[in-house]
Amino acid sequence: MQISRDMDVGPKSIFVMLHKLRESLGATLDNGELTGTVEIDGAFFGSRIRLENRKADRRQHRREDRQVVVVARERQGRARVWIVPRESDAVPLIRQNVATGSVVHADEANAWNVLHGSYPMMRVNHSREFKSDDGACTNQAESFFARLRRAEFGVHHRISGRRLEAYAAEMAWRENHRREANGTHWHLITAAALAHPKSETWAGYWHRSAA
Repeated sequence: MQISRDMDVGPKSIFVMLHKLRESLGATLDNGELTGTVEIDGAFFGSRIRLENRKADRRQHRREDRQVVVVARERQGRARVWIVPRESDAVPLIRQNVATGSVVHADEANAWNVLHGSYPMMRVNHSREFKSDDGACTNQAESFFARLRRAEFGVHHRISGRRLEAYAAEMAWRENHRREANGTHWHLITAAALAHPKSETWAGYWHRSAA
C-alpha cells in the first residue's frame, strides 16, 4: 500500500494502532472456560527501574506502582491473564474462568489455598523443587512469565502500569498461537481487528490522554 504524505503515520498514530490491535487480540482470549489440567501462577511486573551508576545511590529497587499478572494456562492449550493488586484478588476470576473438575496446579503461595474447595489441587513447593514427586508443576505458567519479561526488557524496554493488561493479553495471544505460521498470525490478527467493535479507549488518534 502506498502511503500518502498527507497521512498521519507518525509515532503517535503507530502507538495507537498497535494498542487497538492488542485490544482486539485480548478480546479473543475470552472464548470459554479453561479445562483439563490448568496451571496458575502470579508474578510482579512494572517494578523494573534503571539503576544508578554508583551502588551507594541505588536506594529504591522497586517501583511503587508494580502490579501482579496472574496467568491460568491449560497444559498444551490456552492461556488467560488478569492484572490484580495481589494474587488473592485473582481467585474469583479463576473460579469464573476455569471449569469445575479441572485439575489445578499451583505453587505454595497462601493465595491459592482457598481453591482447594473448588478444584482438585496439586501444589509444588518451589523453595525445594521445580516439579514435585507427584507431578505437580507450574512450568508452563512460569514460561509465560519468562516470555512476558523478555518482551518487557528486550522489546518494549518499559511497560506502563496502566497498559500492562494490554501487553499481557498480547503475550497470552502469542502463547496460544505460538505453533502457527506467521501467515496464519496475519490472518488471525486481521480478522480480530475487523470483528472488534469501536474501541472505547482508543476512539481517535487525537485522544492524547489515553496514551
